[in-house]
Amino acid sequence: MGTMSLVIVLSVFNGLEDLIRSLHNYFDPELKITAVTGKSFEADSFTLNQIRAVPGVKIVTEVVEDNAYVKYKDAKMVVKLKGVGDNFIEQHRMDDRLVQGSLKLKADGVNYALIGRGVQYALSITKLSNMYAMQFYYPRRGKVSIMDPSKLTNQKIILPGGVFAIEKQYDLNYVFVPLDFAADLMEYKNRRTSLEIKVNEDYEIPEVQEALKHLLGKQFNVLNSDEQHASLLKAIKIEKLFVYITFSFILAVASFNIFFSLTMLVIDKKRDIAILFAMGADKRTVRSIFLLEGAIISFTGAIIGLILGLVICLLQQHFGLVSMGMQTAVLEAYPVKMQLPDFLYTSASIIVVTLMASYRPALAATRVDAKDHVS
Repeated sequence: MGTMSLVIVLSVFNGLEDLIRSLHNYFDPELKITAVTGKSFEADSFTLNQIRAVPGVKIVTEVVEDNAYVKYKDAKMVVKLKGVGDNFIEQHRMDDRLVQGSLKLKADGVNYALIGRGVQYALSITKLSNMYAMQFYYPRRGKVSIMDPSKLTNQKIILPGGVFAIEKQYDLNYVFVPLDFAADLMEYKNRRTSLEIKVNEDYEIPEVQEALKHLLGKQFNVLNSDEQHASLLKAIKIEKLFVYITFSFILAVASFNIFFSLTMLVIDKKRDIAILFAMGADKRTVRSIFLLEGAIISFTGAIIGLILGLVICLLQQHFGLVSMGMQTAVLEAYPVKMQLPDFLYTSASIIVVTLMASYRPALAATRVDAKDHVS
């Protein structure tokens, strides 16, 4: 049971890690370029052309992102306003995540916004129409007159054109708008907060990442999808490690029955052990007999546990036996993913536990005095 539980729990952590990666891949680019210091950087045409010329770079999307205040009719909130270049749609990251409207940022000279479903609910945008626009406000840079409140902020309006649904943290916060709209509202001019790169299918992402790092130097970060959420993925791996350690201790506690069984067996078989010594068996042979006995007991249970864990994980994958229990969950059932290293680590733990539980009784068996038990 301990082996089965360890396999299942580790597989669930693998499934959750893959789920998080898949959700972020809809939102995050394959590669993201940001400044090492500062919030933004100057994106001149020379640098952009150099990046586009790197082998494997398919699309370079300029991004301006910051918090902004938005108002729609009587509703208002603060959102993450993300201005993206016209080629953002060509990256096809959100094609499958649109739940209402159309995937567009500009049409017939009119700007449109893509809003998260959580933002839609917060602003009570029931229908996407050309009658009501979203009003965005952003603090004006430089010296402003406090005598006229209207001059404290920049204001621009835009029509909601589509609604996306990815994951709660994105749906409740993000609004995508055309790059020139955001740059004008926030007065960024030629400055950008990041560049998002789509890699050509014929090239490997790590290969292109290294080439961009070599080109841009130490002033820029070039992050792949995992590095963009390094802290979150690291936290999951740490949790998985502690779960592995905890269940290994449970296996160690469960192994006490092996220890006591072998100890009782040594007491019960003292006469037989003495006969073996009298027949010429050495201590190594007797010790090996009891170590093998402990291995048979524990490995039989471990193999059955590994098989049961494998079967339950397969059933969960295909039939979703255990559900998330939440109506708003991304998946109905807990995701599981089996990995060979988990089975190897579990087997290694069992071997260590078995040796620890069997060694002491086996050592006691070698101390049986043949003179006291053979008459």
